[in-house]
Amino acid sequence: MFYLQPKNCYCGRDRDLGKVELLCAKCMKWFHECCVNPGLVHRLIPFLTTYVFFCQKCSPNNMESFKRTPTNFSQICQTAIANLIHLHSSEELIAFSKDKEIIPFIDVNWNILANKPKPQKNTWHSSVAKTMQKDSETFVCNDDVNNLHVTLRDRDLSRIAPNYENLKNLKELNGGQNSNANINSRSLRGMKKRTGQLEVGNEMIPTNKRQKSELSIPKLPASGFPSEFLFNKEGFRYILAEPDDNAPSRKEFDERHEFAGKQIPGFLCRKLMPENILLSMNDRAHYLKISEDRKTVTGEKGYSSIRATYGVSHGTWYYEARIIDKPEDSACRIGFAQELAQLFTPIGYDKFGYSCRSLKGTKFHESIGKHYIDGGYDVGDVIGCLIHLPQPKDVTSAILPKTYKDKPLFKFKSFLYFQEKDEPIREAVAKLKPLKGSKIVYFRNGQKIGVAFDNINSGLYYPAA
Repeated sequence: MFYLQPKNCYCGRDRDLGKVELLCAKCMKWFHECCVNPGLVHRLIPFLTTYVFFCQKCSPNNMESFKRTPTNFSQICQTAIANLIHLHSSEELIAFSKDKEIIPFIDVNWNILANKPKPQKNTWHSSVAKTMQKDSETFVCNDDVNNLHVTLRDRDLSRIAPNYENLKNLKELNGGQNSNANINSRSLRGMKKRTGQLEVGNEMIPTNKRQKSELSIPKLPASGFPSEFLFNKEGFRYILAEPDDNAPSRKEFDERHEFAGKQIPGFLCRKLMPENILLSMNDRAHYLKISEDRKTVTGEKGYSSIRATYGVSHGTWYYEARIIDKPEDSACRIGFAQELAQLFTPIGYDKFGYSCRSLKGTKFHESIGKHYIDGGYDVGDVIGCLIHLPQPKDVTSAILPKTYKDKPLFKFKSFLYFQEKDEPIREAVAKLKPLKGSKIVYFRNGQKIGVAFDNINSGLYYPAA
């Protein structure tokens, strides 16, 4: 569908061809992606035509709405070629090779163009060729079947827009008023129980039946953590999340049914913040055993580590650990570690941790041991660990908690998790810098031992053992 009249956004600026723009289905004005709620539109490409969009002024609830519509190969090819035309606008390219340019572009952008999983087999390649050769109103092709080159019949990219004419009977397009569409018995048989939708022709209309939100999660058990969960592993960290009631478009996400079964945008959730500092259930070597109250940890085999649920980046902090039991041929280490400290090694193995060992009272950093406490410590001893981290110059970046809203979000056993990919160790090590004036001090049964480490590397430190 083509529209000749220029339309303006909230900002009043002219169109910006080559960037993502959305056409309102009611006022027929174009809106820049940067001026629209970012929570509604993400991962789009320019010249997309398979969507329905309403601006704030045209929506019944004064909130923007956006949803994708079913896509056919003609629309996919039109968007692909339009992007190629704009990309090569400074060149004298008239048509584009099906095999070398059009299909590779579609292949890379399939999920955005088709809005559905890509077929495992490449049979869609032939469908692309047949579609462009058959749809002569949209495409112009050469006669060489073995070296097919195609372009758009109308190369004025400003005229490419969604075809809203075929959608005028939708309830949404009447501003929430009753639709003129006739819902017959066949349509009723197309009711979608899972998403609460009725099929009217080729379109899906939400029913009034209230559906369970994709953001709903079960109540946490008494331990404050799911009984089945994802362990952090080398290269990846998993952060338990909860719905963020203050997130933009949260209410709209709950009300719109086309999101059912699809990946939840990360910005709709936030990291779950426990009320108390406890031993982490998933930030540990998996064979360590944790008590129900998450205050006691037991290790029975091999080197292994565990971190607490909260870390500190500035200020002076202190915690204590009591040695409850320890076989004669075993040893333990207590101290502080950053997120990248390896879990299947003792604390102090790498550059990201500092510890004191029970055996001989040796202190460790980067696997280098030095004598620190005469006689070490044993069963019944209470070891106090103090860390002092001076206030950094950039107070804002150090004080604000870390956000994960840009990370992938998914469900596991009904609970939500962010997935964070660890920074490569080599790059992280290169960024480490000593923090002048910082120190770690140990106490044994209330008696100060002295400074174990000073000018330690700056960073976020967790109590660790």
